[in-house]
Amino acid sequence: MPHNETKTILLKGGRVLNPATGCDQVMDVLIEGEQIKALGEDIPASQAETVIQLTPDQWVTPGLVDIHVHFRDPGRPDKETTASGAAAAVAGGFTSVCIMPNTTPTIDDLATLEYVNQAAKTQTKINIHAVAAATKNLAGEELTEIGSLYENGAVAFTDDGHCLMNANLMRLALEYATMFNAPVVCHAEDMNLSKEGCMNEGYYSTLLGLPGIPNIAESVIVGRDIELARMTGGHVHFAHVSTRESVDLIRRAKAEGVKVSGETTPHYLTLTDAEIQRYDTHFKMNPPLRSESDRQALIEGLLDGTIEAIATDHAPHTPDEKALEFDKAPNGVVGLETSLGVVLTHLVHTGVLTPLKMVEVMSTRPAQLMRIPAGVLEPGARADITVIDPKAEWEVDPTQFKSKSRNTPFKGMPLKGRPEMVFAAGECLLDASNRLKQPSLL
Repeated sequence: MPHNETKTILLKGGRVLNPATGCDQVMDVLIEGEQIKALGEDIPASQAETVIQLTPDQWVTPGLVDIHVHFRDPGRPDKETTASGAAAAVAGGFTSVCIMPNTTPTIDDLATLEYVNQAAKTQTKINIHAVAAATKNLAGEELTEIGSLYENGAVAFTDDGHCLMNANLMRLALEYATMFNAPVVCHAEDMNLSKEGCMNEGYYSTLLGLPGIPNIAESVIVGRDIELARMTGGHVHFAHVSTRESVDLIRRAKAEGVKVSGETTPHYLTLTDAEIQRYDTHFKMNPPLRSESDRQALIEGLLDGTIEAIATDHAPHTPDEKALEFDKAPNGVVGLETSLGVVLTHLVHTGVLTPLKMVEVMSTRPAQLMRIPAGVLEPGARADITVIDPKAEWEVDPTQFKSKSRNTPFKGMPLKGRPEMVFAAGECLLDASNRLKQPSLL
C-alpha cells in the first residue's frame, strides 16, 4: 500500500458541515497522518506541510456513508469487484460502504466473510463493512452463525434480495442479533403478493400491460417486522423503503419506542413509475418505482426523521442482462457515482433539504445505524473527509463510470454538485482540481 507522503494537510476556509455537533460554519480542518488533528477558525498554515485553500462555497463534510451496496465479489467480477466498487464509491464521495451478502458464494460463513474482509484490506483504503446473511444461502430455512460472523466483522444481518418469509426465523434472528447490538436489515417483500410482478401495481402497470407489485407487498412485511421488533427488543432496519404505507408504519412505531429505522434511495426520492412508459430496463428495480404520492411520502419521512438514511442500493448488472425484455431483465441500478449529484440537484438546490440535513442522512446517521466509526469530523477521528463543490455542473455519462456496470436510470441527466476531493484515512483518493498530487490506492 502506498505510503501517505503528505503527513499534514490543512483544508482552509471551507464550509464545514458536521451534523454530529450541528456545526455549519467556515472553518479549517487539519489532517495529521490518518487522523483529524484539529478544527478551528484560524489554524496557522505553518502547522501543515500542504495547505489547500478552499472557499465558503465549498463544503467540507465527513466522508459519505452508503449502508447498502452490492459489489458482486465474490462471484461476478464481470459486474463489479471490490476494487471497481470502491473506485465508484470514491468517485461519488463515499469513504464507507456496507456490502450486502447476496454474492456467490453467499456471505454466510467465516471463510467467505474472511475473503471479503481481506479484499477490503488489500484493494482499497475506504472502509468496507460486510453485512452477513441472516440465513444460510439466503434460503430462509436455517440461521447463520450470527455470533461468530459478528465477532469476525459483520456489522448487521440480512437476506437482502430475499424476504425472510418465515416469521419465526425472523424472530430468532432478531433475538440473536440483539445479543450483539446488531441490526437485522429487512428486505420487505411478501413474495406471495409480489409474485411475478415487475413494476408498481397501479395506473401505469394497467396501461402498459405489465404485471404489478402492490404497495402492500412491502408494507405487510414492514408491519410484521415492527411487531417482531416490539416483541424482541431488537433493531429492525428497513432497506430501500418505497411506499407511503411503510413510511406511516415506521413513523408510528418510532413514536411508540420500537427500535426501527429505515432508508430510501435517490431513485425513489426523484423518480416514479411513470418512467416505465419507456420500457427501459434501467428503470427496473425491486422494490419498483412507485407513484408520485409515494415519492412525496418518502420526502416527508426524510424530513421528519422517519427515514433516517439515503442509501444507493448500488446493484451492478451487465449490458446483456439489462437488454432483456422488461419482465425478464434483472432488478437493480447502480448509484454510487450519481447519488450525491441527484440529491443535491433535486433535494438540496430545490430547498427540500438543508446542506446539513443532507450530510446527516448521507453520512452521520447511516454510520450510527450500522454502528460503524464514521460520519463525524472531530479531533482523533479517522480522517475520512469529502470536499463538495455544490455548484459544479455536469451530465451523467455512464461511459465515464468507475463502476464496471452502466445500468443507471439517470443517464444524460444534468446535475449540479459533485465531490471535489475525497480523503480516506488522510490519503487523498480523489482530487478533481489536481491541487494535491500523491500516490493513492482506491
